[in-house]
Amino acid sequence: MQAPAQSWHGWTVVLRRQPARMVDGQPQGGYTDAFELICCDCGDDPDLDYRDVSPQLQQVRGPYPIAAGIAAYDKHVRHHQRASHLSQPPAAGRSA
Repeated sequence: MQAPAQSWHGWTVVLRRQPARMVDGQPQGGYTDAFELICCDCGDDPDLDYRDVSPQLQQVRGPYPIAAGIAAYDKHVRHHQRASHLSQPPAAGRSA
């Protein structure tokens, strides 16, 4: 599950420590104690600061404490896997 036009360094979804802020695509001012979920498949850009993405992407991003972030990551990846599976045509000789 990789959209080449949207992937970033070979991944599409990542749980990372939330930077205090992003400037020109680089973390500045250290990191917070929270984690955020970045999903390129949803249109997010890891180089953007939390405040610079849409409210919909902010909901995906979080922030999360680590345990909740891991659960959100797992749920989000499974959501994309199901969507990808449903969008694939059935194999020849097999019904949907």
